Amino acid sequence: MLPLTIVTGAVGTGVLGLPFGWAVAAIVAGNLVGGLGAALHAAQGPHLGIPQMLQARAQFGYHGGSILALIALLMFLGFFASNLVVAAQSFAEVVPGASVDAGIAVCTAVALIVAVFGYDLVRKLMAAVSVVLGAVLLTALVMALGNPAAFATGRELAFTPAGFCAMVAIGAVWQLAYAPYVSDYSRYLPERTGARPAFWATYSGLVLGTVLVMVLGALVGLTTRDGNAMGALGALLGDFGPVTLAAFGVASAVMNSSNIYSGVMCSLTVLETVSDRARATTGTRVGMTAVYALLAMAMALFGQHDFLVVFKDFVAVLLYVLIPWSAINLVDYFVLRKGDYAVADMFARDGGRYGRWDPVGLACYAIGLAVQVPFMATSVFTGPLVGPLGGVDVAWIVGLAASAGLYLAGRRAGGNRPARAPAAHDVQEQPS
Repeated sequence: MLPLTIVTGAVGTGVLGLPFGWAVAAIVAGNLVGGLGAALHAAQGPHLGIPQMLQARAQFGYHGGSILALIALLMFLGFFASNLVVAAQSFAEVVPGASVDAGIAVCTAVALIVAVFGYDLVRKLMAAVSVVLGAVLLTALVMALGNPAAFATGRELAFTPAGFCAMVAIGAVWQLAYAPYVSDYSRYLPERTGARPAFWATYSGLVLGTVLVMVLGALVGLTTRDGNAMGALGALLGDFGPVTLAAFGVASAVMNSSNIYSGVMCSLTVLETVSDRARATTGTRVGMTAVYALLAMAMALFGQHDFLVVFKDFVAVLLYVLIPWSAINLVDYFVLRKGDYAVADMFARDGGRYGRWDPVGLACYAIGLAVQVPFMATSVFTGPLVGPLGGVDVAWIVGLAASAGLYLAGRRAGGNRPARAPAAHDVQEQPS
């Protein structure tokens, strides 16, 4: 429940040109599908008790898993920068004379401070802010739906298969973007809790919360100009606009800390992987946090103009790189090994039975990326098969099928055997 989710919903009507009803249908469909992937990853947490990116070592090897951690780092930085832009836009609409550039700097500082204090503060603030945002969101949604000006777009909107499928993909990747760290939370649940409660709690919370905010965003997109969805939201809500923008702006500035914190944890995992002398000290973590925050701030300052188009491309690329990893992980966990892993081997520097580099997992991931290229559709690059398909982006579907199918066939052809079930003393605590 953040401003960036509103911006994501606004892409359907503001960039893809879908009528409101079709945009809502695509939002619902995409989130229902993508939420399954995120929730299935969360269901792994209570059983294994380890962070999601560490579990990638079982599919890609001790060092190979670091490649996925680096990809997750880029994702966290991208979302951190995107949240900075929309939070700053919110404050610029509320505070007279405030500039977006200054807002980006202030929001960076707020998120940096929270991230430095770490996981416990991030989690507690999330719990408190979600209650306030829930009330604000429902009020704003009702008011926006009841405002005739919301539908007086003045632009020609039309259903297109390409636009509809693109919005479905955006909804799906929004959910899958949580997959690299949902187990970082569910791993704290007792093992006896089981997979089912973790799955349904994650699925219902992610899908319901996201759909409601994206529907509000689809309304906002009808009247958005120059990529400033926050300004359009404030105009739609009248006197309640400043309250909504202030609430969303504060929440985004604070909650954005989870992105930079998780990104740093991914980096520390990689650092400890490549060097047996590296240690995740407080100084190392704080230093990395500051560097990444400044880097993301520069990204936000550079990409704030024409933000909706830039963000749409970012989400599309994110989908292309996350889909093969998610497919491989879920096939490995639920189909091949059925949750049967030797957790201690994931921490052995030689990789134990999982090795340093896993050629099957890495090859299937690389092929999953490659087969998507002819079907990719972004403003920077369009694959040769997009035109014959009427502009519909099906790259992620092709990548999903190829990665899952090849990994299943490769493991079975190589006589893959499930590892022994982890004993209680195998599970080791890690910084992330």
